[in-house]
Amino acid sequence: MTGALTAAGWGLFAGVALVIGAAIAWFIPVPAKVVGSVMAFGSGVLISAVAFELFDEAAHTGGLAATVVGFALGAIVYMLANRILDHFGARHRKRSQHQQPSQSQKSGSGLAIALGALLDGIPESLVLGISLLGGGGVSAAVVTAVFISNLPEGLSSAAGMKKAGRSAGYVFGVWGTIAIVSALAAPTGYLLLGSAPAGVVAAITAVAGGAILTMIADTMIPEAFEITHAWTGLITSAGFLLAAAISWLGG
Repeated sequence: MTGALTAAGWGLFAGVALVIGAAIAWFIPVPAKVVGSVMAFGSGVLISAVAFELFDEAAHTGGLAATVVGFALGAIVYMLANRILDHFGARHRKRSQHQQPSQSQKSGSGLAIALGALLDGIPESLVLGISLLGGGGVSAAVVTAVFISNLPEGLSSAAGMKKAGRSAGYVFGVWGTIAIVSALAAPTGYLLLGSAPAGVVAAITAVAGGAILTMIADTMIPEAFEITHAWTGLITSAGFLLAAAISWLGG
């Protein structure tokens, strides 16, 4: 039970970063270049976590075959779910400018955007819970990656929501709900997989990794590149290097 509570605490900690980012965007006029830069940096951080903390760990624990199958499955499932939500108006949910549709422009887009944000956050939260299964405590690199990436996600998306005419109740309701779901998803992953074979844990970890990498490519990097252009790769690399160094030092 202690492990589940610990996982819930870390899940909530990561989820709160979304609320903090949303609050910054709502109350402070953040320049677009800052939004794009932190989105690019967060993308690099998450890519590093996927490579070193998820795929590599899963391959060493459960074997390459289970990891490859799980990773591909996660990418495919995320892509299909994302396509469905795109149809209802959630495609630009992480855009900070005027790309997001208002409710009057696209009926049902408010719910679709909320579900899209939930889709983006669940794999990250599950990974936090899974990282505790070894008994050595949560991975510092994973927590850092999720928290750092959640800040710009909440910031950019909330800025776009505000420009689309969404209310403060909607914006903070969405991110507050995601923070709570994150607190529940992390212990769920811990409890469900606590006694599972190593191959199953590896496969589920890889599924989450595939979903996260697909999310980065579909929703985070496009926003970053549209604003920072030629600087995107350099800023993303800086984020990657920071997370990679944390992972290496923690190992």
